[in-house]
Amino acid sequence: KVYKDRGQKVLIITPTRELALQVGEELYGFSYGLGINKALCIGGMNEKKQRYELSSNPDFVIGTPGRLREFIEDGALAILKFNNIVIDEADRMVDIGFIADIKYFISRLPQTRQSLFFSATIPPKVKLILGSFVRNPITISVKVKESIENIKQDIIKVTDSQGKVDQLENILSQEGFNKVLIFGRTKWGVQKLSNELARRGFRAGAIHGNKSQNQRQRVLNDFKNSRISILLATDVASRGLDIEDVSHVINYDLPNTFEDYIHRIGRTGRANKKGVALTFV
Repeated sequence: KVYKDRGQKVLIITPTRELALQVGEELYGFSYGLGINKALCIGGMNEKKQRYELSSNPDFVIGTPGRLREFIEDGALAILKFNNIVIDEADRMVDIGFIADIKYFISRLPQTRQSLFFSATIPPKVKLILGSFVRNPITISVKVKESIENIKQDIIKVTDSQGKVDQLENILSQEGFNKVLIFGRTKWGVQKLSNELARRGFRAGAIHGNKSQNQRQRVLNDFKNSRISILLATDVASRGLDIEDVSHVINYDLPNTFEDYIHRIGRTGRANKKGVALTFV
């Protein structure tokens, strides 16, 4: 669409910096050789470089709400030029308080536009809110049932809360736990567990909001490239990440909602591969 009509410009909004970086990487692969350029607008990285990319009149702008809003308000990003908007992880955007930002962006876009909202789950409340931004929307659902069928789900009963880490160690020491994503409820808890697993000899790292963008990206790359075999994360930090060959997802802390559970276990069993999801209860 953009290649055929250079008047088309696309704004892509993601809830996390990691997801914005991932989208940027994928776009580079899709558009290689087409003369399509992009600008990445996220916090925690070189702002001067991002402003320079915006000044080159990019076809695609990918960013997180805070940095995008900053650039719009100071005139660096002319949002009125964008006639396509993509919101990734739309339910999470609504959940974690970005609804005001979404309204802000959409109110400044042209009336005639294409709006695309992507998410693994769209609860009724979120569907109602998103529906207010569009006319005659079409919903497309892709392989929801098949994805879950690829994932073996089981529970781990916690016999002693003091020995929960010992139970986790015993599980991780079993054969086949090659690339494991562990979810925790809090930033502090995730980091503490990561430190404890490293102390016990596991190659583990953590991503959460208390780490700088460069630190989070370094750990994520280590996991993707198998330099570490265990990644610990909070729900927000891990949202939407596409990491190949995750063998197991472990819910060390219970998710807050069923939708969060689906998002978590969906990190494994991808691309018609089998996966395992374990939940401590």
